[in-house]
Amino acid sequence: MIWPVVNMSGTPGLARAELIRFFTEMLWYPTALLSSQGVRWEAVADVSAHATLSDGNVVAKRMFRFKPDGLIETVYAEARERVVDGNTARAPWQGRFWNYAKRAGMRVPLNGEVASMLPEGAKTYWRGTVTLLQYGFAV
Repeated sequence: MIWPVVNMSGTPGLARAELIRFFTEMLWYPTALLSSQGVRWEAVADVSAHATLSDGNVVAKRMFRFKPDGLIETVYAEARERVVDGNTARAPWQGRFWNYAKRAGMRVPLNGEVASMLPEGAKTYWRGTVTLLQYGFAV
């Protein structure tokens, strides 16, 4: 398949979509999710919390849901931009993660999938298994 080239410059919605993606990838570097790293947390219920991350004037807000053991099970965004036929469209978005294991002293998910939550149902566009994680820590 040949992917179309889309000019994303000057598109704040796509900048937010990429910040949401990065926010989700932080699960593989969990210390980045700490409040000291700029993430603002607000409890919603015993097993969920809103988290907000800003990069300049781009803001990403997510709903994190936790399993009873405290590990992140899902992350959800009410709307995330995606490219459809060369244009941007917004849709709810969800990531689901499981099979946590200890790596470099941190518990991280080894399996995950992300999907756009469309009216006709979830459209999973990434599903993966982490086979290797390498961390570089500042001394």
